[in-house]
Amino acid sequence: MIILLTLRLILTLRIKQMKLLNLIIVILIVISACNRKPREVIEIDQNNRTRQEAVEDDTIYNPLKVAVSAILSPRETYESYEKIFKYISDEMGYPIEFHQRKTYAEINQMLEAGQLDFAFICTGAYVELDYSKDVELLAVPVSAGKPYYNAYIIASEAFAAESFEDLRGSRFAFTDPLSNTGYLYALHRLKDFNETYDSFFESTMFTYGHDISIQLVAKGVVDAATINQLIFDYLKVYQPERIEGVRIIEVSPDYGNPPIVISQRLKGEKREQLKQLFLLMHTNTEASSILDDLLVDRFIEGEDENYNSVREMKQRLLD
Repeated sequence: MIILLTLRLILTLRIKQMKLLNLIIVILIVISACNRKPREVIEIDQNNRTRQEAVEDDTIYNPLKVAVSAILSPRETYESYEKIFKYISDEMGYPIEFHQRKTYAEINQMLEAGQLDFAFICTGAYVELDYSKDVELLAVPVSAGKPYYNAYIIASEAFAAESFEDLRGSRFAFTDPLSNTGYLYALHRLKDFNETYDSFFESTMFTYGHDISIQLVAKGVVDAATINQLIFDYLKVYQPERIEGVRIIEVSPDYGNPPIVISQRLKGEKREQLKQLFLLMHTNTEASSILDDLLVDRFIEGEDENYNSVREMKQRLLD
């Protein structure tokens, strides 16, 4: 599986002239990330029952199924949200099943098919949802006092660039084809120069993790990348060594924060209970501490119109 994933990543590289050493480093980093991947489904059973006992009593084993878009590498994604999952499980009295997929599109497909109860997804994935499938906005995080975030264009300190235009001819990393900060914003900037990524950059690749993009820039494997500001700020607080050698050369306008969405699968009282749990987390001492660790002030209901600027940017690319 590791070999297949590695080959798949290599095939996504649009390489014109990449040195053999850099290619080897990319392979090693991907293998490292894959080796850290947790099990696809992780059960957090607050009733301390075995799976078999729970299955025999369907009133107990009725898990809430959740997914998180892989804005971080797989293991770190789970570890970052584990405490929230346990809090929800304890409060609602249901175990949690955690699902993870490589791409944002796969999480969207699971939501639209009713295979998940709720999910933490990225802003770009949210505007791509098929709303006829009854997937709705549940809550939006507020960080540093605002429900908005930005794309950061970052570059290696060793690469002489002070603006996006200076990235012409560089080796550039995207995150995911549905990512707002990790893809869409950079395409929008390329359109400002009447360019495509093929004509503007020397080579491009998808990393499927904002932290991986940052790591590749820091190690000089790529010259620059487009990333999620929230992830950069998180690493700056908790793992500052991982952003050493990385500079921010451009900050995008504000976009609506990556939301939590809920699917048609969760109905009735459980649906409203889950919503209220998120909206009141900041008033609970234990839950407030969890939010502090995630650099989140609180959750609010959020407004769909806050994502219109992303929709407009996407439409501009289609015109």
